[in-house]
Amino acid sequence: MSDTKPQDIKDSISELSDYRQRLAKEVITMAQKLKMPPKQIDAIIKDHAELTQISKVLSQLKNQLKKLTID
Repeated sequence: MSDTKPQDIKDSISELSDYRQRLAKEVITMAQKLKMPPKQIDAIIKDHAELTQISKVLSQLKNQLKKLTID
């Protein structure tokens, strides 16, 4: 990925972060409609497979950005 530009990574981080926020909000809204207790909602968010995967990818992108800006 030597052709990867820092701005491209920043854009990806921004878009993924926005998507993660929207998805979390949707999950929370649905759980609230089902009248789930807040602790259960927190557990659902913490264990949500797609949210977890997005967080991992965001972490990888942030690390990659750090490496590019250091070099």
